[in-house]
Amino acid sequence: MSFAVESHREPSGLCGEPNPEPPASVASTGREAPHHHHSLLEAFQSLLYVVVIALFILTFTVQPFRIPSESMEPTLLVGDFLLVDKQVGMEFPPRVFAPTSLIQRGDLVVFHYPVDPTLHLVKRVIGLPGDRVRLRSGHAYVNGAALNEPYASFRPTAADSYRDEFPRMDSADPSVDSRWWIEMRPLVTGGELTVPPESYFVLGDNRNDSEDSRYWGFVPRGNIVGKPFLIYFSLNSSQPTPGQSAANAMAGDSRPRSSGATGPLAGFARWERALHVIR
Repeated sequence: MSFAVESHREPSGLCGEPNPEPPASVASTGREAPHHHHSLLEAFQSLLYVVVIALFILTFTVQPFRIPSESMEPTLLVGDFLLVDKQVGMEFPPRVFAPTSLIQRGDLVVFHYPVDPTLHLVKRVIGLPGDRVRLRSGHAYVNGAALNEPYASFRPTAADSYRDEFPRMDSADPSVDSRWWIEMRPLVTGGELTVPPESYFVLGDNRNDSEDSRYWGFVPRGNIVGKPFLIYFSLNSSQPTPGQSAANAMAGDSRPRSSGATGPLAGFARWERALHVIR
């Protein structure tokens, strides 16, 4: 740009007319070029900061997950997308937000599946280290007292003495991990299973259709990734869940649709579950 301006003023100089001062347009262009490059550099630095902060948050504080199975219904539905607070799974600083409270009985946790750590599961904590756990008719008892479980669902199904009367040591379900069957025996006293240190006993809210600690054992503290705290989006499941009417199949649960969405996008997602805080 400056070259074009200079060549435009050359004829007056060639004709002998003095031009002691640089043209105003040339001087102005000379000042703008560094400023333009400086603005680009600042924009790039700002973008870099945003990327670094986003990567830091995803790495150390929040991570998205999707629910693929029915084991946590009705709390979590197939197709729910969760944000998980990973600070509870951190064994070291730094912490971006206020420290997350310790894992408590009744908390939902995302963790590496002990049988295959490449997989992530989400279940509810029933037994803490040192707790004595048992199930009677599928309902959980901890340290001799029945838990208040408003989140639990007991869909009609065939009786299963191992599943419903856990721990049951005279027989095992075919899906029970053999290593867990051996590990569990010395931990059972008086019909109660004692949770060892740095471990947790977890169950699915869909109590009659969940492979959980009953079938493969405890969740080690080091396997826990974090606590889910928000459903930020929810895709509809194409298949109705057991006990669900055909009319409500597209809603993803047995309740009527609360969203007023209509048209082709109405069945695409469960809009009423978006930004839903998990309890």
